[in-house]
Amino acid sequence: MSLFEDYFDLECRACSRLSDFMNGVKEDYPDYHCRPVEPFGDPKADLLIVGLAPGKHGANASGRPFTGDFAGILLFRTLYEFGWSSAPESLHRSDGLTLSRCRLTNAVKCLPPENKPVGAETRRCNPFLAAEIATLKPGNLILALGGIAHRATLMALGLRQAEYQFGHDNLHHLPTGVNLLDSYHCSRYNTQTRRLTPAMFKEVFAHAQRLLNQQ
Repeated sequence: MSLFEDYFDLECRACSRLSDFMNGVKEDYPDYHCRPVEPFGDPKADLLIVGLAPGKHGANASGRPFTGDFAGILLFRTLYEFGWSSAPESLHRSDGLTLSRCRLTNAVKCLPPENKPVGAETRRCNPFLAAEIATLKPGNLILALGGIAHRATLMALGLRQAEYQFGHDNLHHLPTGVNLLDSYHCSRYNTQTRRLTPAMFKEVFAHAQRLLNQQ
């Protein structure tokens, strides 16, 4: 039984394009998870980190968000430095790593072709994210990694995109009392092009820590 069954469905096949794609990947890689990827971390988290979607050879393979691909290297190292992770590297689902006061989730729970979900898929998956966000309390924080995660978060809350513009390290005070903090996604492309550097990522997490310490 999942700790997150109120806002996650391992058997969901609502998006036929994603389901068909995962079935094809499963044929090529029989040991891969190739199912919706559940959130990972503390059920009582006050920091919810929202990513884009599982990576083909990352979470789609391992079954744990940000585990097995490049994006997770910087993320878990940074979480460890700030005390949210018990280890600096996420290896696999049974490696014993735990998160404290922090949880990882994705805007879209299934692997999309070319890591690009279409709008209908983001909308169809959005009720899961909305239910997860509803568990947060005033003063808690959502960290959106990338524009799609930012927009999916606002959609889940029924808020207008135009009133909350995405930008790296932008902070938004939401009507629910929960705060939304943005960061460029820690993808291979962003880090290799230096759109996002480790120092920039650390600054966002330092900002997050300051906000949560004010609760």
